[in-house]
Amino acid sequence: MTQAHRQHPGGNNVVPFSPRRKAAQPPILRLSPEYDGIELLYANDHHPDKLFSLKILAWARLANGDTVAMVPWLKEPVTAMALADPLNGRWEGYRLPESDYLFVDAPEHKVQELDAALGFFGKPRPGDQTIQEIPDTIGTHAVFSEDGFHTISLMEVVSWRLTADGTLAAMVADETGTMETPVLPGAKCLIQAQQLPHFRYFFQHGIANKLKERDPEALAAVAMLSRTN
Repeated sequence: MTQAHRQHPGGNNVVPFSPRRKAAQPPILRLSPEYDGIELLYANDHHPDKLFSLKILAWARLANGDTVAMVPWLKEPVTAMALADPLNGRWEGYRLPESDYLFVDAPEHKVQELDAALGFFGKPRPGDQTIQEIPDTIGTHAVFSEDGFHTISLMEVVSWRLTADGTLAAMVADETGTMETPVLPGAKCLIQAQQLPHFRYFFQHGIANKLKERDPEALAAVAMLSRTN
């Protein structure tokens, strides 16, 4: 498979367009949003001399004790380590934007923040519902199509809701009901994108904006998706 849009780190976000096999992931216990623009770096076999970047949504403390970066990746949010399938690329580390500082471990201030949050709130208990809801700060869009990608619609992801079972759901505004203004995390009009019947993929804002502008390269990428959907 080829990828339709690529740029060096520091440019627009890059989204790969090959399906990946889902790897088992420990439940998420707690999230810390990424507010400083730290990026995830990955490589692939098609362009071994380049690195590509994705903006990080949040840092997650997993049930196995690991602290890892989370990014929306096609159909779901995944950890950096889940980008291990060579067809889709492989995680190489993290970087601070506009700098040469590269690293592979979660930042210590995020580890300490998650330690403190779990110490204060405790681990999720059976019967709990929503544990945490964080805003989407990286411009994620959910893509919908009911006709095999002949037409598509995009909805901005407002927030990400962590439930007691350790899974993460993208929340979008239900435009058919009563809308609150502005639509903020926790709003009653929010519904889970992944549970809607015509949900297909997540894109970060760079690709989403190109689709809105009917950019030929982005549209070609969507056409490729329709053949793998």
